[in-house]
Amino acid sequence: MKTLLIYDISEDKKREKLRKHILNYGLRRIQYSGLLGDVNTHDRLILTREVAQFISSCNDSIYIIPLCDRCLRLCKIVNNSGILEIQESDVEYVE
Repeated sequence: MKTLLIYDISEDKKREKLRKHILNYGLRRIQYSGLLGDVNTHDRLILTREVAQFISSCNDSIYIIPLCDRCLRLCKIVNNSGILEIQESDVEYVE
């Protein structure tokens, strides 16, 4: 299932380690602190447990959000070019 992961980690070293760890799950960066990719239910549960070690302040957070196909079809991207509907083939993964 497609999984959206968004993080806000205040400590630079932990943030960099988290980013590298997340990429091992095959997620691809879609924003600076936002990643998207296919993660099965079992791996998502393990990932949820593993990322807790990167939280060091009450302001830190990591969101792991499973997205069904319908959610992806309903997704919109808003930018200076206007509102765009997201298509999997339109998503550019940048590392």
